[in-house]
Amino acid sequence: MSDPDGTDAGGARPGTGEPFRSGFACIVGRPNAGKSTLTNAIVGQKVAITSGRPQTTRHVVRGVVHRPDAQLVLVDTPGLHRPRTLLGERLNDLVRDTLTEVDVAVFCLPADQRVGPGDRYIAQQLTDLARGRAATPVVAVATKADLVPKGRLAEHLLEVAGLGEWADVVPVSAVEGYQVGTLVDVLVRHLPPGPALYPDGELTDEPEAVMVAELVREAALEGVRDELPHSLAVVVDEIVPREGRDGSDGRPPMLDVRVHLFVERDSQKAIVIGKGGSRLRDVGTTARRGIEALLGAKVYLDLHVKVAKDWQRDPKQLRRLGF
Repeated sequence: MSDPDGTDAGGARPGTGEPFRSGFACIVGRPNAGKSTLTNAIVGQKVAITSGRPQTTRHVVRGVVHRPDAQLVLVDTPGLHRPRTLLGERLNDLVRDTLTEVDVAVFCLPADQRVGPGDRYIAQQLTDLARGRAATPVVAVATKADLVPKGRLAEHLLEVAGLGEWADVVPVSAVEGYQVGTLVDVLVRHLPPGPALYPDGELTDEPEAVMVAELVREAALEGVRDELPHSLAVVVDEIVPREGRDGSDGRPPMLDVRVHLFVERDSQKAIVIGKGGSRLRDVGTTARRGIEALLGAKVYLDLHVKVAKDWQRDPKQLRRLGF
């Protein structure tokens, strides 16, 4: 008896004698280490938002890689860091909880930056994980390998190797595609035999509303001051078909998407909106393109910016904003 993906009930691939493998890989690292960019490169499509600002990722995002011999489910997480707010503590807890439930961990260390205290802090936690009851293997990845000369990359790889007990060390460039395929091969080797976990062709299990919110947040973060990423939360109020625009009359279907952007201070609200609303219009234009591609329909994007004072430190407001 075979499953729809072509494997038999025990996970073997007919005619190969080799088991089909499936499982979860958690991508970790300090903020802005290239985790989301690497996730998107491995999946081959944008499933996680990226930004030049730290702490861009706020949710665990799963990307699914389909191969004839395996199915690899990537779990992208917020960057581990020493928390200064209740939000920071909750994001760290999210990462640690995720690490206990995966088959292999991927530790990202950017090649264009020296190994620092933040990397050593994470390395110690991952070393404890590898030695623990679950004995989760850890693959160390030197990201952004395209940004440094070969000599510097070699030095970085030696530094990384000395940080802990890694199952493998792999240099990659997600932007140029350098060794991305090799990294996938390495991760698949650490997965247990088993059937596919997701239907063929499914690239992520993120709800549409969450992905829409992330696309708006990514657009809002571009080109702003360092203080804003930590203070910006985005909530989708509704995604509804516009009456009379369901596509049955030959016109493209239209969706009304209403979104609230929350910041902590009036000064931040002014940054998001811009002079005369110019910046918010640019955010809407950029985000709408991504949302239309995601939802496969024309979109009217209605953006509203509100102040939720010190929401990162307020348990009640954190719950309301989905954290």
